[in-house]
Amino acid sequence: MRFYNAPHMVEPLDMTIRTDCHRITLMWAAQTAKTTTQLCAQGYFIDQRPRSQMMMQPSQGDLKTWLETKFNPMVAANPALQNKLAKPRGRDGVNNQEMKSYPGGFLMFAWSGSPKTMRGRSAPVIFADEVDGYERTAEGDPVSLLEQRSATFGDDRLLFETSTPTIANASQIEKSYAAGDRRRRYLPCPHCETYQTLKWSNVQWDKDGETGEHLPDTACYVCDGCGVPLSDGERLQMLQQGEWRAERPFRGHASYHLNEMYSTFRSLSDIVLSFLDKKAKGDMQTFVNVSLAETWEEGEKRFEHTELFNRRREFPAEVPQEYCVLTASVDVQDDRVEIEVEAWGDGERNAKIDLIIIHGDLSQRSFWENDVDAAISATYMHESGVKLPISCVAVDSGGHFTEQVYRFVKPRERRRVYAIKGRNGAGYPVVSRPSKTNKGKVLLFSIGTDTAKELIYKRYEIEKRGSSGYIDFPILPCFDEEYFQQLVAEQVVTFYRKGFPHREWRKRRARNEALDLSVYNLAALYILNPNFKALMSKLEEQMAPPVSAPAQSPIQQQVTTHQTKVRKPRKRRGGYVSKWKP
Repeated sequence: MRFYNAPHMVEPLDMTIRTDCHRITLMWAAQTAKTTTQLCAQGYFIDQRPRSQMMMQPSQGDLKTWLETKFNPMVAANPALQNKLAKPRGRDGVNNQEMKSYPGGFLMFAWSGSPKTMRGRSAPVIFADEVDGYERTAEGDPVSLLEQRSATFGDDRLLFETSTPTIANASQIEKSYAAGDRRRRYLPCPHCETYQTLKWSNVQWDKDGETGEHLPDTACYVCDGCGVPLSDGERLQMLQQGEWRAERPFRGHASYHLNEMYSTFRSLSDIVLSFLDKKAKGDMQTFVNVSLAETWEEGEKRFEHTELFNRRREFPAEVPQEYCVLTASVDVQDDRVEIEVEAWGDGERNAKIDLIIIHGDLSQRSFWENDVDAAISATYMHESGVKLPISCVAVDSGGHFTEQVYRFVKPRERRRVYAIKGRNGAGYPVVSRPSKTNKGKVLLFSIGTDTAKELIYKRYEIEKRGSSGYIDFPILPCFDEEYFQQLVAEQVVTFYRKGFPHREWRKRRARNEALDLSVYNLAALYILNPNFKALMSKLEEQMAPPVSAPAQSPIQQQVTTHQTKVRKPRKRRGGYVSKWKP
């Protein structure tokens, strides 16, 4: 194997066979080959030095993805491993989704949140990937439980864990890194030969003198010693000559920190562009965690509703010019539904457009078929003169009248009306893949409510109108002071349960429907995933619709353009079946 593209892998791999090393921790950024480092060690313990191993992933889905995209391709590319591993459905051993055996040992799989996948199992070598995504159970910390499975092997044991960090004082990988000898990679400057770690504060780039626009292509790294700006080529030259240096004496636990600037697969301009994008969207935590491999210091600003209430302005039309897509969210209560319509533009900047509250008997089908359907079928006048329809609707199905929601969305899925269900907890994406394993057999999208709320609160801090992620508010009676109090009705608190820190969103007041509606609208946008630039250019070309032919929105045009011709229905047993498909 050649390590030219990742020379920082060599020392952690060498540590896996040192008899005095019992734990290895990689707190590394994305694109730095931390998963590949574990794969190399696993292949070595199969082919060269057979030992039993265990591999843990955050979830069963993550384990399946890792097998299909990482482990199995490595085996397919390596004839030696193919000859060692038992054949699937063979008689010489086991080779399935739970365990793979080979002469001298086995590789078993587990995932956090399922203690039964760890009970009754032990192995001298334990691999734990993305430990900050692990779910704590009543039995304790999954990493500690795994470590106990190797304790009986004495000096032959090894725990190898990797992850990008998350929240300060709540990050498992941060605590593990701090408990080790804390190694960082030092690189020599090609001009003055000063050894230094790569720090984000030393990255500089120019701005346009007239417009003030950032120029990521001019990014360079400034040397600590001589102050000379170093190009990307010189940075790559430095990476080949680096060395690991520990802050503390080695006592059996080697811990390593590495940020994205050490990656040969990422240029400085790419990293700067990522930084500017995350900053514009108010999502700096992602950059700090994933790119810098540092924990995010919790210090969320506690917003008062007046800060947002005072931003209201008169819109020139129902939908201002800079927005091109409408979404709607439906919050279901015991005696009413609340529907909020939002407009979206490039950079995920958005504007509140309308808030509709419909009271009635939600158990009656007519309430949904008539009142709710009419609300989500409404159109809104764009500043260009085009009437925009609502392109995607997210309907909450997690609390009240679930069966009625399923019955309502099922025939409307072609109109992009979907059921959603919130999922509390850190680390979940805003929108996960839909499932149909529900009573109504509908497309049900799981929503990471904590992730969405963190992103929305970061966007509250953006005060410059027109910036990416900016939230625009109109002066309308429906958006009164009570509405803005609901927008900031929750805050993050950190508490400890069974000795482990947990972050949780808690209400500051009883009503928080406005915040929930904002979360559902963000989810609707991510489900729709529109191309803002293409849609905006089409909208700019479109003028006010003629009387004879009402204009279509850009979303409608996309659907119309990709419709196939209606084929003749072909006869089947039981009648005719239409073959029209969008």
